Amino acid sequence: MQTGKLKPQGVKILKMLHILFSFCWVIGALTLCLLAFITYPESGDELYMRSRILQIIDDYFIIYGATGAFLTGLIYSIWTNWGFFKHPWIIVKWVMIVLQILFGTFVLGPYINDNVMIADQLRDAALTDPTFLKNLSMTQMWGPLQAGLLLAVVVISVQKPWKKKKIIKNETI
Repeated sequence: MQTGKLKPQGVKILKMLHILFSFCWVIGALTLCLLAFITYPESGDELYMRSRILQIIDDYFIIYGATGAFLTGLIYSIWTNWGFFKHPWIIVKWVMIVLQILFGTFVLGPYINDNVMIADQLRDAALTDPTFLKNLSMTQMWGPLQAGLLLAVVVISVQKPWKKKKIIKNETI
């Protein structure tokens, strides 16, 4: 199936959107990690507010950023010359992104959402609740790994390692 390609101005707009969504995703992940480590709620109300703020960052920066980056990446692959399999670094990016979206959706997201409900229901008792503490511990363990992998994707996008090298033949005149 032959598809049309975007015009240069369309590619520029797509690139801006892709960078914006990627930026939201990465900054959201880094902010979530930072808040999970540097804030120390002393009451149930503070604990609920921190949990809710983490959820808002997840819902509005990470989820929208990841979705937007994924969709603009699809458009890049379909309607520009980059394709899905043209370069090994693109394949690595796709694998990493899909795995991160799935892990965030089915592992990290539920920890964050469950902690909001636990903190809202238990308030002060949530400070010592085993499920809450386990969820927070898992978020603190896997969140930085997730953020680090996102930064690795940024590096791969910029450096384009494993890119095919053009061979220039010396010609004598």
